[in-house]
Amino acid sequence: MHLKGNDFLKLLDYTPEQIDYLLRLAAKLKAEKKAGIPHRLCEGKNVALIFEKTSTRTRSSFEVAAHDLGMGSTYLDSTGSQIGKKESIADTARVLSGMFDGIEYRGYGQSIVEELAQYASVPVWNGLTDEFHPTQILADFLTIREHFGSLENIHLVYMGDARFNMGNSLMVGCAKMGMHFTACAPEGYFPDAQLVAECQAIAAQTGAVLDFISDPAAAMQGANVIYTDIWVSMGEPESVWAERIAALAPYQVNAALMAKADPNAIFMHCLPAYHDKKTVIGSEMCTRFGREAMEVTDDVFESAQSVVFQEAENRMHTIKAVMAATLAEIEL
Repeated sequence: MHLKGNDFLKLLDYTPEQIDYLLRLAAKLKAEKKAGIPHRLCEGKNVALIFEKTSTRTRSSFEVAAHDLGMGSTYLDSTGSQIGKKESIADTARVLSGMFDGIEYRGYGQSIVEELAQYASVPVWNGLTDEFHPTQILADFLTIREHFGSLENIHLVYMGDARFNMGNSLMVGCAKMGMHFTACAPEGYFPDAQLVAECQAIAAQTGAVLDFISDPAAAMQGANVIYTDIWVSMGEPESVWAERIAALAPYQVNAALMAKADPNAIFMHCLPAYHDKKTVIGSEMCTRFGREAMEVTDDVFESAQSVVFQEAENRMHTIKAVMAATLAEIEL
């Protein structure tokens, strides 16, 4: 399949066949890495990694993947890049295109990464925006495939605030791949109606089922994958904490809720997670609101059903597949 030269901005831009190809390529590259087989498919190339929002998994994934593929990588954080401040997005894209073979962007509005791609002459990859997180979904789907053998007949329930990048991207991914997606959230916390309509149109073609309900017990019936994310997103002010936590408390993933899912269900989380008080922010939120955990309890997070660290590792393998497929000619 020919993806060389393509951007990777959102899954809406990709066909189910292309997504499947990236997952198969990621599985192949993962198996080769585990076996110690080199795959320096992009020898001599260089990539720029723009991070307006910091990350452990995304940065590590791009840097290790680039190294494994034979590439150099240059990390540009908010203090090391003039993007949108002293230099326009369009100018930044053209400057970096002259020095690098690919550009990753992790930051704020989707419009920023779209504009980068518009003006860049090299592939641009979305490492996360407020609206979409496509590389995370590839890692999630690879993990689900590894656990269940297929994405067919999988019912994925996203529990919590479904208005932002994870709720949006899981909905898009499930629609594309013909899966059953349920967003379980309070009223006012569901994805944007226009995006829902677009995904329903995709679902009509792929056979996917998309549900939007507010009853956690009902949502969990027959669920194969229970997914959640932090209740307070990166960069949001403390002023939203009280309202958000009060609204989402009934949607915490705990042992009682997991017991309502399929017995073989798995728990997933894109991380970081506030499952205990061992982080500064987690401790502060738990103390202030009288809680032991936020979106997921520690017993679920650490349980045999939890695949969060397998999922985190798969960020690197799937990001490697995206870079390799868009920078080199690779046939499976």
